Amino acid sequence: MNVFEAVKQSVTTRQAAERYGIKVNRNGMCVCPFHNDKNPSMKVDRRFYCFGCGATGDVIDFVSRLHGIGSKEAALMLAQDFSIPYEDGRSAGKQPIRPRLRRETEEQKFKRMERHCFRVLSDYYHLLRRWKEEYAPRQPDEAWNPRFTEALQNMSRLEYLMDVLLSGDIQERAALITGHGKEVRNLERRMAELTAGNAAGSKEHGRNRRADPER
Repeated sequence: MNVFEAVKQSVTTRQAAERYGIKVNRNGMCVCPFHNDKNPSMKVDRRFYCFGCGATGDVIDFVSRLHGIGSKEAALMLAQDFSIPYEDGRSAGKQPIRPRLRRETEEQKFKRMERHCFRVLSDYYHLLRRWKEEYAPRQPDEAWNPRFTEALQNMSRLEYLMDVLLSGDIQERAALITGHGKEVRNLERRMAELTAGNAAGSKEHGRNRRADPER
């Protein structure tokens, strides 16, 4: 089995997307990395399809386009990153080989960091937008919820930061990634904690419902 066949049988596009830093929600949707997509419009499973720009293909097509490399290089990258053995056509009859480790180029590293930074900021922005609606005061004399205040204080700044990542030159984008790296890591950690807390709360609510069906 050659590297193309081995990779396509072993790795789904969703697995590759998550391996290379793209966040996929429970429905298999993610922000499309191939156009200016602010909301998840790409479906990733074994193959991928973007409902916004029409990009489609298999896992090798996805990685080839994501990293700006050829199909064979993309297949070899996947084989290396997922430790997939394959037959080398030059060594018929021999045992399957594993690809040699390849180092990530500086350009690939920068693109990965850029995508990760934008994804965290975008997730936080959409969280704040939801808080702004859910926690808005309903009465003129009602005290402001801290989450509503946080949304008002940070949404405009986040819009600016995301705009720099989308349309700024490489120096501006690099400066943002370097200057806000710690903030992005803290935001990512905080949102993970919020998600874990919400999940725990939902489970507790479910247990209470089962324990008291009259509720």
